[in-house]
Amino acid sequence: MHPLASTLLTLALVGVGSPSGAGTLKVDYDVSLIGLSLGKADLVGTFDGSKYKMEAGVKLSGLAKLLTGGKGAATAAGAIVGSQPQPTSFAVTSRSSDDQRIVRMGLTAGNVAAVDIDPPIDEKPDRVPVKEQDKKGVVDPVSALLMPAIGNGNLTDAANCNRTIPVFDGAARFNVVLSYGGTNKVEVPGYSGPVLVCNARYVPISGHRSERPATKFMRDNKDMSVWLAPVEGQRLLFPVRVSVRTMVGVSVVEASRFSVEGDAKVVPISNKQ
Repeated sequence: MHPLASTLLTLALVGVGSPSGAGTLKVDYDVSLIGLSLGKADLVGTFDGSKYKMEAGVKLSGLAKLLTGGKGAATAAGAIVGSQPQPTSFAVTSRSSDDQRIVRMGLTAGNVAAVDIDPPIDEKPDRVPVKEQDKKGVVDPVSALLMPAIGNGNLTDAANCNRTIPVFDGAARFNVVLSYGGTNKVEVPGYSGPVLVCNARYVPISGHRSERPATKFMRDNKDMSVWLAPVEGQRLLFPVRVSVRTMVGVSVVEASRFSVEGDAKVVPISNKQ
């Protein structure tokens, strides 16, 4: 997948408690690099009781499209069990100007049951082998967008940032480590109010190429953050802004519009006690 699509799926981190009733969240994003528009992204989450289905996509435009042809789409489905998402299926299709790759993965109780990658990932001397234990107790990149709120307190509590998310994308195992960065305020169509700011770190575990410059850069990258806004009813936090420093400059995925349908309602965090 194009790095910007991967950034959206693995770092645009949202949170949800055990859903009550049915609801659908739709978010449109603008994608930019060093201030230049690169394209659009979208995120749709459908919740029915404890079950969820997530769909995410990125489509580059203009010069970025001409240079890379890059776009990607991914889906995941599963259920919220206790305080954790437990995905049952994950699929992603990524396309560039010269190739396409499809990944399909099935999971049971947080453990990977089957993976199909077409075409297969190339073997490289510096690729860290994936061990069987690396496939246990994980979430896929899209289900990683579902973080339960901690307890019943205010959603601006630091605890809602301070966590580690174990991710397996079918080929690589890594952690996304979040830490509390503070609060801020935003105003976009569909929401105006405070947001929770989380700092993010990428920690590779296996499946990555250890000598690749991009891997080393992201491992040491301390300039990544996500801003999360609340949805009442679902106790849902979703990303309104994701900022990631890349090797060519800062990439930003920022909400341009969102809507909530069904039982869930958007309210400022400060109204949630």
